[in-house]
Amino acid sequence: MHLTDIPFRVTTWADVPATEHPGERGVAVWRTRQFGAGPGGPVRVRMVEYSAGYLADHWCEKGHILLVLAGQLDTELADGRTFTLRPGESYQVADHAEPHRSSTDVGATLFIVD
Repeated sequence: MHLTDIPFRVTTWADVPATEHPGERGVAVWRTRQFGAGPGGPVRVRMVEYSAGYLADHWCEKGHILLVLAGQLDTELADGRTFTLRPGESYQVADHAEPHRSSTDVGATLFIVD
């Protein structure tokens, strides 16, 4: 990742418009900002809230750095491995490296950079 053309700025996440993304079950609410215009395009930064009972409706192949801020996140990889993350835990995965999908029984708040 090469961060360029990003002036210093403070983000108040509560002021960023929310968009809803239905899952196979439940809903994800995204607050999204994009920054810079590096060689791979802009960097997308999101604050995401998953409702209790959320299950993603797709396998994701995009790379992310993801930090759990609240709740509990279950992540399943296409090869069958599963991981449970709690507040203060994170994962990182490269683009097209390991397809993954998220779910949560109790809900989760995440900070994601991709």
